[in-house]
Amino acid sequence: MLNKNIQTFIGCDADYEQATHVLYGVPFDGTTSYRPGTRFGPSAVRAESFGLETYSPYQDKDLTDYQIFDSGDLELPFGNPERVLNLIEARASEILTDGKLPFMIGGEHLVTLGAVRAAFKQYPDLHIVHFDAHTDLRDEYLGEHLSHATVLRRCHDLVGDGKMYHFGIRSGDRPEFEWAKQHSNLQKFNFNGLSEALAEIGDKPVYFTIDLDVLDPSEFPGTGTPEAGGVSYLQLLEALTEVSQKANIVACDVNELSPIYDPSGRSTALAGKVIREFLLALQK
Repeated sequence: MLNKNIQTFIGCDADYEQATHVLYGVPFDGTTSYRPGTRFGPSAVRAESFGLETYSPYQDKDLTDYQIFDSGDLELPFGNPERVLNLIEARASEILTDGKLPFMIGGEHLVTLGAVRAAFKQYPDLHIVHFDAHTDLRDEYLGEHLSHATVLRRCHDLVGDGKMYHFGIRSGDRPEFEWAKQHSNLQKFNFNGLSEALAEIGDKPVYFTIDLDVLDPSEFPGTGTPEAGGVSYLQLLEALTEVSQKANIVACDVNELSPIYDPSGRSTALAGKVIREFLLALQK
């Protein structure tokens, strides 16, 4: 049984035994290729969450009406991405084995691979829905196969062709886009085709990962690799709600908040709101 975190995300202080959803933070940015700082994301968003209400006027739901447990952040070693992934996989596996939905707060995007490994072991027909500015489909980056730039390629190594759906993508090498045409389902720039993709997936198990840099940096500057031309908060909210309500989500994450690049705090506040709305949307 996991111990209760001292400082929780607002409204997420249920007992573990009764919880249906379990938060866990992964403060890791060991393969960040541009601007590090996402290791500070989980703790920052928890602290800032108390500037939010537990109630969502968008969905007419309140976090206090549901059983959500915040297990705190993992303690992670420096300089060993594979060991970090093993620790993430162990935490996600424990939550899944106990019949609960693991909700990870990153951290850089490589952390998704550890949680996907855990979900794939329990759900061999796992599909992935991926919101991001970047393809993350390189086979290697500067000679490294484990990187936030390769994370979805490593996930493909597990799930195989036709089981990954990418939305909002507006950055990547040409070979990544060419590779995606053969092996994946990629929608550039926006969420067009999302409803059709969810209908295609049906009731198959889904891992849902949101890289917050899918947002335009005019709304969300606090991230390591900002990319112009992103979606708005309201567009993201509509899309994540649709996925959460229609898909059979078995595990999920929100990642790539780097609070040090936005001294105003608005990026952290926005990330907290995304997490609140995501948690509530998952309550069907």
